[in-house]
Amino acid sequence: MLITELLDKNYIELNLKGSTKQAVISELGDLLMNGGALTDQAKYENAVLAREEEASTGIGFGIAIPHGKSEGVAKPAIALGIKREGLDWESIDDEDATIIFMLAIPQHQAGNEHLKVLQQLSRKLVDDDFRAALAAAADKDEIYSLLSQIAV
Repeated sequence: MLITELLDKNYIELNLKGSTKQAVISELGDLLMNGGALTDQAKYENAVLAREEEASTGIGFGIAIPHGKSEGVAKPAIALGIKREGLDWESIDDEDATIIFMLAIPQHQAGNEHLKVLQQLSRKLVDDDFRAALAAAADKDEIYSLLSQIAV
């Protein structure tokens, strides 16, 4: 399976407006809700925020991967937002997050499929050239093309 099977072009925002973690999570949640991936946005966002309380999902290199399992998720999905000026995501390297992937996982989904997605995303995102290309992407098609290289 390719990452792009979980990430619809409508789940991409090139210019996130939120200035806090919660605002960005809500903004990306709107994309997932409008695209039919969520049945209960508030439940899902609460699950993501609860996960953030356990430990920040800022993995460094300007990347954050907030995620949550929730009954409010209809189908597995990924939203992606670019925050060009960066946002403090309490990352392990203290670098502001500019690229934010948000995973939505149905509560009933058995196993650890989302861990495979996290693992493959993380592997690709440590590549400096790949991150730079994502951050510099001019449109959703360019981002989608870059992400189509990632298999799960």
